[in-house]
Amino acid sequence: MAGRPDVTGFYDPRTFSIQYVVADPATKTCAIIDPVLDFDEKSGAVATTNADRILAFVEERGLRLEWILDTHPHADHFSAAFYLKSKTGAPTAIGEKVVGVQKLWKDFYNLPDFPADGSQWDRLFADGDRFHIGELEGRVMFSPGHTLASITYVIGDAAFVHDTLFMPDSGTARADFPGGNAADLWNSIQAILSLPDRTRLFTGHDYQPNGREPLWESTVAEQKAHNIHMARYHKQEEFIAARQTRDNTLTMPKLILHALQININGGRLPEAEANGRRYLKIPLGLFEEDRPW
Repeated sequence: MAGRPDVTGFYDPRTFSIQYVVADPATKTCAIIDPVLDFDEKSGAVATTNADRILAFVEERGLRLEWILDTHPHADHFSAAFYLKSKTGAPTAIGEKVVGVQKLWKDFYNLPDFPADGSQWDRLFADGDRFHIGELEGRVMFSPGHTLASITYVIGDAAFVHDTLFMPDSGTARADFPGGNAADLWNSIQAILSLPDRTRLFTGHDYQPNGREPLWESTVAEQKAHNIHMARYHKQEEFIAARQTRDNTLTMPKLILHALQININGGRLPEAEANGRRYLKIPLGLFEEDRPW
């Protein structure tokens, strides 16, 4: 685990999301991971407040942006990847299994002409792929379960796990979205917890249990010892049963139908129509009891 990146988290209280700037202190190059494009579902307003705050930080620190990275197509916020690319020219990337998510949601949204080939990103990472942020080497781990396309970025002594593991007092991610799978989630978590104990783990959401302050950094050792799910369920079948029982009580994220049509398109908003306005497409009845997946 050569190298220790400087990691700065940016918390978005509207979506409980954490966005990251990951920098190589030796070369002052950086990557942005899981940036949020602001969206208000009540008014339909879209803004770039979160993304601009990150860009200002990068400029203030004198960093050079090398990558804009997403861990998966998000169900609870719009990705700001395309906006950041338009502002900086930096390449975008995501895991190659995003193509499967695109094909699934292309049908849900009835978008017959949508190109479900991953061409919306500059690079599609496969499991085990390597990349660099300055002198720091990054490695991609395929981490399905929460979604069929989720990946973990291991950069030096840090791993960005997004929805696979939360902070120890919050447990693990749900696995009941289209393409999700509790058995896959268990296997992905085991792979993450097989990293060296001192590896820093950075999660993508924090829902502030019991009203505590937002937190997003732990270690492999802390997760193994204290995660409320992984410290309790030591067999895969126990974990699957508990995860499925919990998931059956959860409602869908309020922005899932809004967000996926944006995020399978690399963060691009719909094209403006003849009147100059953009429109989202919402499939009615998709999440009724007889789920189509």
